[in-house]
Amino acid sequence: MGLCICAPFADARIVQAMERPAMTDELMTIRQMCESFDVTPRTLRFYEAKELLFPARQGQHRLFSRRDRARLKLILRGKRFGFSLEEIRQLLDLYDHDRTQLTQLTRTYELARDRLAQMEQQRAELDEAIAELREQLDWGEQMIASLAGRPAAE
Repeated sequence: MGLCICAPFADARIVQAMERPAMTDELMTIRQMCESFDVTPRTLRFYEAKELLFPARQGQHRLFSRRDRARLKLILRGKRFGFSLEEIRQLLDLYDHDRTQLTQLTRTYELARDRLAQMEQQRAELDEAIAELREQLDWGEQMIASLAGRPAAE
């Protein structure tokens, strides 16, 4: 399984982590992963079931390598930006197909550009809704004040 080493997702530490083979003392348990990345065991098992992470097994225990940690960091960053798990998987898988990273970088750039446009549109819509709600609150405040100054209807 490959990794996406691309600008919106990767930094130098991730690149180094993905380049080095995992050594025994670099393995982390599920508990250590949860503590390090502030995720639940259920989240890690979910990503494993979705074939985004590939921990080694030692009996019933999952052991996560540097590569798994780098992948999880990329997954979490991608989710934060609003990418779907399928989009993240496709970006991670591109590493296997093109070790030059050109395909990865191009596809990631396209997805990131599209996602940014969506987010900016959502922000514009949210700004408009906020302005309308403020107008309604101002109107409500004025109505309450004017009605409170009148004697009660009999």
